Amino acid sequence: MKTTFPIEVPPSQALPDSLVEELMADDLLLEYDIDYGQARPNRFAGHEAAAKTVKLDADVAAIFTTDEAVNSVLRALIQAMPQAAYHGTSST
Repeated sequence: MKTTFPIEVPPSQALPDSLVEELMADDLLLEYDIDYGQARPNRFAGHEAAAKTVKLDADVAAIFTTDEAVNSVLRALIQAMPQAAYHGTSST
């Protein structure tokens, strides 16, 4: 099998066919096991100061399937609470 290149290479500089095939072999795996616990935050990514991630239990997530649903219920709960309860002050 003769390897062809888009440009002409003098025979004295051409790589052996076996080496070319080895270099061009697809060595990508179908999936990689990446440990994201070792990852560092991307300092160039934009940050939303007010956004926080909260993990919901499965039974709660089954009811509140969107962030809008969770936020609307929490806002209603905040409205119903006495002001001292969510400002961290004691009314007694």
